[in-house]
Amino acid sequence: MSAPTVEAAIHELMDLAWNLVFDLLEERGLLRDGLFVERYTEIHSWVEGLIRYSVVHSCDVAVLFVDTRPVDAIVFRHDILGADDPKTFFTVPG
Repeated sequence: MSAPTVEAAIHELMDLAWNLVFDLLEERGLLRDGLFVERYTEIHSWVEGLIRYSVVHSCDVAVLFVDTRPVDAIVFRHDILGADDPKTFFTVPG
């Protein structure tokens, strides 16, 4: 993906679900002062069967989306990026 495409994908996911992302970050104790969508600069997305998984992350936090719904957030770890199955770092509902 080119940089504008990556940026557009991140903003689409984060903007559509910002209230849910905000609540998720707050629940996990990951909400920091000055947290803005612009701080999220990378996305890793893949499809398994009929489900799209996306991990959107900043330098500090990673958020897992199932299709377009944020389902978990964790402290960002660099080993997520090279993992065979990045969703194993998260708690994925049912």
